[in-house]
Amino acid sequence: MTLAPETTDLKVQLRLEESWLPVCDLAHLLPGRGVAALLPDGRQVALFRDRAGELYAVDNRDPFGGAAVLSRGLTGSHEGRPFVASPLLKQRFDLRSGECLDDETVRIATYEVRAA
Repeated sequence: MTLAPETTDLKVQLRLEESWLPVCDLAHLLPGRGVAALLPDGRQVALFRDRAGELYAVDNRDPFGGAAVLSRGLTGSHEGRPFVASPLLKQRFDLRSGECLDDETVRIATYEVRAA
């Protein structure tokens, strides 16, 4: 069976300081797969959508390996906490808080995100 592509005019937006920045079409976020976006200041953000439709945005840079690869990581959950596992060394980062589930001293930035 082939599913029809989702058609919507909704945009994924990130909150940067006091305004919302449109980043991509919601249809570009497939459940369980990440997308990287370049921010105006040169940083990269990794965007995710889970199967329930929840949106997450975190820094795309892996703090252990230094490469901008988290958008290519595998998503999952551990004890009810959604995470992305880095494709480099497999450390898991909580998509809500940015906390590393494998090393509590490490954290990545998270962003407020919405579809509008």
